[in-house]
Amino acid sequence: MEILLTQADRVGFRLFELWRYIRGTALMIYLAFRSAFNDRKLGFRQILSVVSAQIYFTGWQGMPLVTILALAAGGIAILQSSAQLSLLGGTSMLGNILVVIIVRELGPLITALVVIARSGTAVASELGNMRVNREIEALEVMGVHPLSYIVFPRLLGGVISVLCLSFYFNLISLVGGFVVSRAIHDLPFWFYVDSLATAFSMDDVVLFLLKNTFSGLIIFTVACQQGLSVQSSSHEVPQVTARAVVHAIVAVTSFNLLVTLLFYLNQLVRLGIL
Repeated sequence: MEILLTQADRVGFRLFELWRYIRGTALMIYLAFRSAFNDRKLGFRQILSVVSAQIYFTGWQGMPLVTILALAAGGIAILQSSAQLSLLGGTSMLGNILVVIIVRELGPLITALVVIARSGTAVASELGNMRVNREIEALEVMGVHPLSYIVFPRLLGGVISVLCLSFYFNLISLVGGFVVSRAIHDLPFWFYVDSLATAFSMDDVVLFLLKNTFSGLIIFTVACQQGLSVQSSSHEVPQVTARAVVHAIVAVTSFNLLVTLLFYLNQLVRLGIL
């Protein structure tokens, strides 16, 4: 007997699956942190070595690509903003526009996409191959909790790397972008620096930490979960890697949009508009 599902049933089923997925990822994060502090088989040096390796691969080796993207984004944003504001006679607003475009939006998003493309795929495929080769079972036999040795260092190293890369992206975009645009557009350096200093506020620091910390956590949680979902066949590894990329992009983009929406709604409330 064929069961016909209504549109409401399909939506409810998808919401239930989404809730299960979020609950599973949250549980994995909790167990990874708890096992890292309670696992007596592992010492601080072993965990630190894996964290350092993850920071080196994600942060240090990702700097060349981030540099190119930051110079391009910063140069284009500065050229377009300064040119348009000069026509309108409002060049004093240049710092505010650049902070909104680069620091609040482009920096966290582009950095997250670079990390997903480089490290998210690598972590998902690495853990998938470890599952296929039964390396995770070997850790369990030795009495080492897999989440404390495999997941926790990658989560911690990933979050640190995303924070550092995003700060580096903002720095190169704002300083290096000015150098690039200086050859084309005559913009006084001290006026530029003063405009940026006036535009920065504590809200920008909070947004920076919030977006990048949770973006890093989302990326590496999704990558680890997808990699560990491999059952027994090596043919599953490319599939979970592709799913990890798609899920991470959707989750990070949605999170950034949500944070931005809530931030500007809060600004409207402060101004008394809402």
